[in-house]
Amino acid sequence: MARFIVRRLVGMVFVLFVVSLIVFLIFNVIPNSPPAQRLAGKNATPVLVKSIEEEWGFDDSLPQQYLTMMKKVFTGELIQYSPRVPVDERIVEGIPATLSLSIGAAIIWLFFGLVLGYYSALRAGGKLDKFLTGLSIAGISIPVFLLAPVLIYFLAEKLKIFPNGFYVPLTEDPWEWFTHLVLPWFTVAILSIGFYSRVLRSNMLDVMNEDYVRTARAKGLSERQVMLRHVLRNSLIPIITLFGLDFGATVAGTAIITETLFNIEGVGLYAAESIAKLELPPIMGVTLYGAFFVVFINALVDIAYAYLDPRVRLGTSAQ
Repeated sequence: MARFIVRRLVGMVFVLFVVSLIVFLIFNVIPNSPPAQRLAGKNATPVLVKSIEEEWGFDDSLPQQYLTMMKKVFTGELIQYSPRVPVDERIVEGIPATLSLSIGAAIIWLFFGLVLGYYSALRAGGKLDKFLTGLSIAGISIPVFLLAPVLIYFLAEKLKIFPNGFYVPLTEDPWEWFTHLVLPWFTVAILSIGFYSRVLRSNMLDVMNEDYVRTARAKGLSERQVMLRHVLRNSLIPIITLFGLDFGATVAGTAIITETLFNIEGVGLYAAESIAKLELPPIMGVTLYGAFFVVFINALVDIAYAYLDPRVRLGTSAQ
């Protein structure tokens, strides 16, 4: 197991190195315009552009420019020039809001997705299964940018059940933190609830036909024990991988849309504002932050998968 973990961590570092190279090429090399002008922003003065050229060493070789960029990223010297604010500070300030949104939504979609998928598999082909299938397909079909305005209009503005967006820190007021995030949570979660329920239903129906399930029934185990201990448990293993991918994508991608729609001051909203203003240093910082989070979460998922299924780590070690 230790060897497997080390290999996954080494692979994570390699992937992050490749991502950083791609970011460097996209922002500093490929565009056919002076990189200092792009970094300075739309309304930059010639003095600021000249200062950035010297600061980033754009007259140096490309390997040296890459090292300069990574030094700025790791030492906190990556600066947003208008206004002049360290990018890492803005990202750190936004992480609590983004994680609150992502973790809450993940708990909701995982819980409801597993519950609906479980009961749908138990009643496969029946009226309940057909009803839950319809709900799942409806949830999968509704995009975030359409669902959010509908929820805001009916539940926040018309009925005034929940506040209309914004973020209140958990340490400041736990109840306000919760009520302000309910609509964003369900906006993100509804899409995945339908998808997870369909995946779990399919997995459970496949596992029900396995020999060890028939053996468990032959031993006299109750149907509830068979379903929970054997069918559900083994059906959850692929869900772990899926959850890791979706959670990382939510933090690094879906949060940008959701935070913008609900005006939640997290990393996603910071990225959206930077894109609108064409401010490259924040975009670079957020891109690397998102890449690190996705790769790190997937490394944890691989480790968890190997822990639950020894065949994975044994197969890797034998290579």
